[in-house]
Amino acid sequence: MEVRELAGLGPDARRAFFERDAGVAEVRADVRDIVERVRTEGDVALRDFSREFDDVEVGNIDVTDAAERAYDEIDDDVREAIETAAANIREFHERQVPEDWREDFSGDDSGTRELGRRYRPLERVGVYAPGGTAAYPSSVLMGVIPAKVAGVEHVAVATPPAETMNPVTLAAMHVADVDAVYSVGGAQGIAALAYGTETVNAVQKVVGPGNKWVTAAKAEVRGDVDIDFLAGPSEILVVADETADPRFVASDLVAQAEHDPNASVVAVTDDEEVADAIVAEVETQAAERDRTETIEAALENDASGVLLARSMSEAVLFAEEYAAEHLSIQADDDEALLDRIDSAGSVFLGPYTPVAAGDYASGTNHVLPTGAGAKRQGGLSVDHFVRSTTVQRLDEAALADLSETITTLAEAEGLDAHAESVRERLGE
Repeated sequence: MEVRELAGLGPDARRAFFERDAGVAEVRADVRDIVERVRTEGDVALRDFSREFDDVEVGNIDVTDAAERAYDEIDDDVREAIETAAANIREFHERQVPEDWREDFSGDDSGTRELGRRYRPLERVGVYAPGGTAAYPSSVLMGVIPAKVAGVEHVAVATPPAETMNPVTLAAMHVADVDAVYSVGGAQGIAALAYGTETVNAVQKVVGPGNKWVTAAKAEVRGDVDIDFLAGPSEILVVADETADPRFVASDLVAQAEHDPNASVVAVTDDEEVADAIVAEVETQAAERDRTETIEAALENDASGVLLARSMSEAVLFAEEYAAEHLSIQADDDEALLDRIDSAGSVFLGPYTPVAAGDYASGTNHVLPTGAGAKRQGGLSVDHFVRSTTVQRLDEAALADLSETITTLAEAEGLDAHAESVRERLGE
């Protein structure tokens, strides 16, 4: 990792920062075949793929009972940490539950035109919990709890099989009150949730993070089921001024780098001394962490780096264009800088708000859009698990008041029956 001048970035360098690729296209054809096999062969395909991709002979695909057993078996301090994180996540998401409403929109002399909106939860949701090089009990909490808070009746989790499944991840499923746990991962896990098999019940929506195979599978099944969004490798942007502590900035960069060799970790500052100190701290801290090889690979990719801006205004413009999954603002006037940035998945203000707080226990959701997706949408929330229905009631006076507007527009569109459906009621 090195310091580069933001203003001096060439077209290729800027493209690397702003066109972050999740790698979905390169596996899409293979994923399409996997999805089709699961759709047509069911459990047989799931067991074959578990043998091929995970090197595991799967007996029971449904391992729901294992979650409760794991909860009783894990260490007390881990159990307490899961419970505390779950409580915080639940409390935050309970604030998001929408309320039904209906109001009279008519004027004093135009009858009653009552309009409203009501919200109902989805019935069946599938949550993907990654496995692979690390266990992610936190992703279980982040996916399941908002769905439960929304009132979803049946929430299932699919997670990669293993000779011994991670007990902490299983325990998190129990704490989150999951209804079913399936030992199936990868693209085949997404396909199973989307279409169902002899063992796996099909769902209406699939959410949760995963690798490029999982993301490509979500892209493949989208339309047959709903999904949250297509997310790529983890990313962080730290906006820092001369007051930032380089140790803290570096620790956030290194923390996100340990997720994935393809993670994007960026800091932008207008202070040259701070920029140089961040690079030095990153090199020191990276060498001290357990996942050094993964961290160093992420730090060396083209979408990572420390950028020196000519001013904080230039840094803010970069942040808005970058639209980070995680945006950390470590600056003297962080609120003023935040007011100038609209696009970010989740924002972390001040030196004592590490991204890890949101990853685990502060209460916000860590399932977030990447690849500048924050320009279009927000992170996972209760909103993803409810449907809205509009409701209306008009009396005769209100319909009469709207009659000319409705019939004029209907006839302009050549839809005579629409106009007559109004006239019939009014005896015209």
